[in-house]
Amino acid sequence: MLFSSRPSRRAASLLAAAATTALVLTSCSSGTSGGGEEGGSAKGSITIFNGSTGTLTRNFNPFSPSLLQPTLGVIYESLYYYNLAEAADPVPMLGTGYTWNADGTELTIKTRQGATWSDGKPFTAKDVAFTFSLIAKTPAINASGLELASATAPDDQTAVLTFSAPSFTTEAFILGNTPILPEHIWSTISDPAKTTNENPVGTGPYKVKSFESTSYVLEKNTSYWQPGKPEVNELRYISLATADAASAALVAGQVDWMSAFLPGLEQILQGQEDLSYVNTPALTTSIFTCSSAALGCSGPQTDPAVRQAMYYAIDRDQLNKLAGGGFAATGSPTMLLPERDQQWIADPANATTPSGADAATANQLLDAAGWVKGADGIRSKDGQRLSMTIQTVTGYSDYISLNDAMTQELKAVGIEIKPTQLAYNEWNNNQVQGTFQLSLDSIGLGPSSNPYYTYQPRYSTATTAKVGEAAQTSGNYGRYSNPVVDQALGVAATTNDETVQKQQYAAIQTEIVRDMPYIPIYVNSTLTEFNNSRATGWPTNDDKYAFPASWKSWDNGQVLINLKPVD
Repeated sequence: MLFSSRPSRRAASLLAAAATTALVLTSCSSGTSGGGEEGGSAKGSITIFNGSTGTLTRNFNPFSPSLLQPTLGVIYESLYYYNLAEAADPVPMLGTGYTWNADGTELTIKTRQGATWSDGKPFTAKDVAFTFSLIAKTPAINASGLELASATAPDDQTAVLTFSAPSFTTEAFILGNTPILPEHIWSTISDPAKTTNENPVGTGPYKVKSFESTSYVLEKNTSYWQPGKPEVNELRYISLATADAASAALVAGQVDWMSAFLPGLEQILQGQEDLSYVNTPALTTSIFTCSSAALGCSGPQTDPAVRQAMYYAIDRDQLNKLAGGGFAATGSPTMLLPERDQQWIADPANATTPSGADAATANQLLDAAGWVKGADGIRSKDGQRLSMTIQTVTGYSDYISLNDAMTQELKAVGIEIKPTQLAYNEWNNNQVQGTFQLSLDSIGLGPSSNPYYTYQPRYSTATTAKVGEAAQTSGNYGRYSNPVVDQALGVAATTNDETVQKQQYAAIQTEIVRDMPYIPIYVNSTLTEFNNSRATGWPTNDDKYAFPASWKSWDNGQVLINLKPVD
């Protein structure tokens, strides 16, 4: 029911990074677990930067839009793990087997024997049944719109989920994207959507040890069900002022795991024998728009013609050179990945985005919609200036560069955008609450490659909310609501027939390509860097056993249980 989709390219320039080295060294050596001989990480300990900037909030609620990232996969586990970094079968976790009935209305799950919660209580199938019952009866945490009739546990190793309609396409949500909760804890929580769950009890390989405003420490769960795992004793998650600071920390040996776009990465790492990296391009960098006036959005971006004009006016080749370092791949207005998802893209004309700017088409769209250029070249309509604010996170250098370049490109067709930089928490809260006009973020990596997992969270009315109310976690921040899309998603969810699914996705693509609540720029490269002096076993280009980005929930648990501390 939950997604993790955050920009994968926290860019930094080496010169800027060098200027902030002193800040990093101070940040990484303070706190409860730093200060070891090896660059601030004690033996059997690693330091992780997952993109957090500013003050941290102690929130380990797996249903909260503001949850701390290791909540999913490191503290709480799912029934299965789905690896989207390569073609692979789901890996059994708390589940060991599952079967559907013929019409897709009943899913029987076999659960793992011998697993325990981190407080020592036994894990059973009753916890699985409780988790799904709680989700079904609490709309605020039911991000997938799960239509569950009942969830029962006929014995300690069997859970049976019964649905009110065929629900085949919920399989990856249920098995791979739902945190299983301990009934003995969560049955006492009055509002599961609002609790911050400061002291989480999970089945995962780590549990919370300590917490500060700019860092927190997880320690090994000594009763973890996988024998001999994890081998690394402690994890230290840090918040830094900027992503540039994290880059300096990596080069200085102060951070062991981070994901950042570094121009000239191979040259930077040359001679750094302890450092390595892996590249897993997957996410589509996009302009998120608060698109629906009916749901409370305000500004020119609520006009579909403005969104379409922006789509055509930007020069993606130039943006890739200026902000993407030439590493970015071509995206698609369908929001699918052109190479991986070619079979699902109905209209070849929508397979890829334009490469250069098409100012003529952009101007035609704006002229037809009644937006008239003023003396300063910026358009207006009915007294409203075609001017919008676009937000990104302080220190996200590639996204800041995108904003700077797009400001000039869009001005050429009479559109003014005003970039603003915010701390991560404020930026994220604005998207969740809908209190923004434009925002840079990325889309991709649902629980499986089926387009349902791209379209349902981002485009379904069920996953959005009015401005001022929280949308579902990594859900429909664009405040997009379209009955045609909702109906097609409903049909696609009831069948395993790919022919029928393709028909429904074709209908969805027609609507979203026209309405463009999310404006695709390009597909990010995802560069993840590692320090091998304190731990080995990281994913490599030849062995992508998990999606390796330090900000990626669920996958982080797989990476961490594969690490071995260096003696």
